Amino acid sequence: MKLIQTAVGRSLLLGLITLVMILGLSRGAIAKIASWSSGVPPILISQSNEDSSASAQSIRQPVMLRGMPLPEPPFPEPILPGATPFWAGTTTSPSGYVPRQESAPAHPTNYGERFTQDANGRNVSNDLIVVIHETVGSASSAINTFQTPHPRDEDQVSYHSLIKQDGTVVYIVPPEMRAFGAGSSVFEGANGSETVQTNPAFASSVNNFAYHTSLESPADGRGNSRGHSGYTEAQYQSLAWVVAQTHVANQRITTHQAVDRSGTRRDPRSFNAQRFIELLNTY
Repeated sequence: MKLIQTAVGRSLLLGLITLVMILGLSRGAIAKIASWSSGVPPILISQSNEDSSASAQSIRQPVMLRGMPLPEPPFPEPILPGATPFWAGTTTSPSGYVPRQESAPAHPTNYGERFTQDANGRNVSNDLIVVIHETVGSASSAINTFQTPHPRDEDQVSYHSLIKQDGTVVYIVPPEMRAFGAGSSVFEGANGSETVQTNPAFASSVNNFAYHTSLESPADGRGNSRGHSGYTEAQYQSLAWVVAQTHVANQRITTHQAVDRSGTRRDPRSFNAQRFIELLNTY
């Protein structure tokens, strides 16, 4: 009987291993998928294969965002001894504006942890920046991409949040995690050139210290044209609200076009920076 039980156990184990090989998922991605279904906070699980190099130390940084609103489940409370939950003290505007909010979690292969050391073992502790994007396609198309498993490093992509044309804020990646919103990129600011390489196989980027948020493009902006009809007033209101919750200084708010080193990114196109700053400064 004991031999039968052992054989059955080995058979089940082999079957599981075969399934993992067929799906092509990393151990980190599988751990995250299991954690979401079991209720274990994914922020405590090893990250996906985007930065699986042993040269990068996967230690979570202290929670950087102190004003972000509470996302819907399955985004759990960050568990850090003595830490303040990142949604504490939500920043408000005199107008009382609060956007509608939804949750559409990205697949675990499309985001990772923030590192405290780069790929060469050097300590990194950059202050947070906010990077503003646009979807180019529809919000639903972007969300579908983020929720699709991407085992290959070069296919992994996500934002922390997305703002629909009606102003609805969609939470995609928890703010204390690292969204894959920019490829080869650098932030030029008062501290000089800031960029962090977390995987020796890829160029450095701002992802390790960036909060990525994106505006849904209008119908006439669903392509590679140089401009379009622009964004709705509701989107500017919600963008200002979201950015205000990060407590990031205006000097560290930037765009995908500004940080991109490839010269191919122009988003957010037709962006009214003056209107955005006017609204942001009411907080």
